Amino acid sequence: EVQLVESGGGLVQAGGSLRLSCAASGFTFDDYAIGWFRQAPGKEREGVSCISSSDGSTYYADSVKGRFTISSDNAKNTVYLQMNNLKPEDTAVYYCTGGSTWPPQKHWGQGTQVTVSS
Repeated sequence: EVQLVESGGGLVQAGGSLRLSCAASGFTFDDYAIGWFRQAPGKEREGVSCISSSDGSTYYADSVKGRFTISSDNAKNTVYLQMNNLKPEDTAVYYCTGGSTWPPQKHWGQGTQVTVSS
């Protein structure tokens, strides 16, 4: 059974940082891409970033380029999303996703809340 478990969300002031983690299990990590989506109340779901576990290729949405960094620790089957210079508009539930497509959307975690206060 594929499982994606997010952690690291919370409340932070604008300009602050958070690091989200996604622990993956139930599949061959190197064969998958892992991504992060987010959804704010009343807004459409947005693809934030993703990484290929096999070759390290990355993608970032324009809204987070230069502020967020995605990385992968294949030995731990864990993907991280380092979020710096957070803005109130980054407030959302962040979901970890996994799959063989780009961006990956086959499997979803339960989500973790990120709230950025102004």
